[in-house]
Order: sequence, then C-alpha cells, then structure tokens
Amino acid sequence: MFIGNIEIKGYAALAPMAGVSDHAMRELCRSFGASYTVGELASAKGIYLGDKKSAELLSAFDDERPFASQLFGCEPQILAHAAEIAMRYNPDMIDINMGCPAPKVAVSSKGGSALLKNPPLAEEIVRAVVEAVSVPVTVKIRSGWDESTKNATEIAKRCEQAGASAITVHGRTRSQMYASPIDMDIIKAVKESVKIPVIGNGDVTCGVDAARMYEYTGCDFVMVGRGAMGSPWVFAQINSWLQSETALPEPPLSQKLLILIKQVELMAKYKGEKQAFREARKHAAWYMKGLCGAADLRRMCGTITSMNDIYVLCKEAMIRNKGSHD
Repeated sequence: MFIGNIEIKGYAALAPMAGVSDHAMRELCRSFGASYTVGELASAKGIYLGDKKSAELLSAFDDERPFASQLFGCEPQILAHAAEIAMRYNPDMIDINMGCPAPKVAVSSKGGSALLKNPPLAEEIVRAVVEAVSVPVTVKIRSGWDESTKNATEIAKRCEQAGASAITVHGRTRSQMYASPIDMDIIKAVKESVKIPVIGNGDVTCGVDAARMYEYTGCDFVMVGRGAMGSPWVFAQINSWLQSETALPEPPLSQKLLILIKQVELMAKYKGEKQAFREARKHAAWYMKGLCGAADLRRMCGTITSMNDIYVLCKEAMIRNKGSHD
C-alpha cells in the first residue's frame, strides 16, 4: 500500500494512543512487525503557542518509521501552522485526529470526534493542512458522533476532496467510546465511497481479527490500538496469519516479562526515570492480564517507582504462574 508517496509494507500499523504510543511503545511494536506508527495526540494550539511537550510528541527515531505525527484541534489555520512546525521533526506523514472521544479533546477543545458534527469544517481543516506541508496527510475518524449521525462516508469523501492521502476509520461512534461491538459495515461503506486507501480500526487483537477486517470490509490496511497494549507481539501474530495462515502462539510468560522489562528500560532512557516509572504502572498492568493472581499483581504495578520494582513484579508473576504459562 502507498500513502501518498510513502510505501507501507506489511499488514498492520500501530494506532495513535495518548499516553500510550510513546517512543518506547512505537519502537517495540516496530520490532515485532508493525508496518508504521503514529505518534501520541498533540494539540495544534499547544504547538502553536510553543508548548514544551511538543518536541517529545512530534519527534521520532529511525526505529519507529514510517512515522506520522498526529495533531488535533478545530481551527484550520492553527492546525496548518502546527503542521508546519511538526515538519521540523521530519515526520513521514501528518495525521489529523477527528476520532478522539475524550471529553478534554472532543468537548472542551472541540476537536477530535467533535469535528464529525461539522463536515464543512473538517474539510477546511484537511485542505489547510494539505496546503501547508509537503508530506502525505491522513485523517483518523469514527463512524459518527452517535447512532443517529453516522456520517463517516460523508466525512471521508470531504477529506479526499480536500487532498487527504488516506482515511482511518474506527468502527464506533463517539458515544460508544470503546464499547463493543464495532461496526465493520461503516468501514466497508467508506472503502466503497473513496479512492484513497482506507484503514480499518477497532477490536483487532490477533491475526484472525485482522483477516476478518480485511475480508469483510475490503479495507486496504488495518490499524491496531488497544490490542497492542501489553502485547506488542500482536503484530508478529497478525503478520504470520496473513502471510501463511500460521497461528503464532503467544510468547511464554518468561519472554513476555522480558519484553516488559525492555519496554520500561526504553521508557526510562527516552523520558527519564521519574516519568517513565510513573507511566510504566499502566503498561505493566496490561502485561498482567490473564495471569493467576492478576489482581494482586496489578496492585503491585500501582506502586512501581524503580526498575527493581519491575524485577520484583516479574519474579512474583513467575512464581504465581509456575507451570501454567511457560
């Protein structure tokens, strides 16, 4: 698949997730076969006003590429200016968020999924950003604001007309947040309504899920978000299944815990120990899903302040699951 002039190889990309898809997460997922990555949600207005956090949110290392910087906002010219600033960090693509359901983004800032309620403004934003940058511009949307206003096909057509190079469709409305099920029919409808690549997103947690998304919707690519939290190896499983219908088993617990350790070490390297260990608590908790004694292990995750705490957690997980996960 090509997004503009960028060739994307493989089958699945890592979705943008605020507070989750940081440098460490993106690098790890790429090592397991993620085809490209999208950065954490960055406020166009914050970038415009010189927010110091912008550099961390917009920058990428070579191990994370192809890479898209993701912006949100509701003012076309500010988004265009923020995209110009983002170009200083050499992204391969710019992604505009029109799908985030978080109240802080969609209600307070009138960006994210709130733009689904204003198709002309959504189109104006895409056109302004496309005119401001020299790299492909993609847009991430949801099926609609709520069940009565599923307008993803209209939004997608407008984005295409404005110059977008690809559309990612999360098959839920904003009012659904992350509640199941996703609506693959709307992803299929968007695919049938535009000529640019359409990327399906939502509830992909394994190779079979990805194959089902491809087959049912006809989408050009798949994006994985929550399915990669605590399981970055999901990309290897997706690639294996779609390449040869081989079901790649999950890593043994000992290997999963080594991957967790590596992720936290990368976090500490890239953002400093204090911030890394605070944020590692939620990542570590995701790795504990499905284990014996998971509730107690998650409580331990909530007290992480050092690498030693990570080692103690991993040792305890091995003791509680001896013989059952290896």
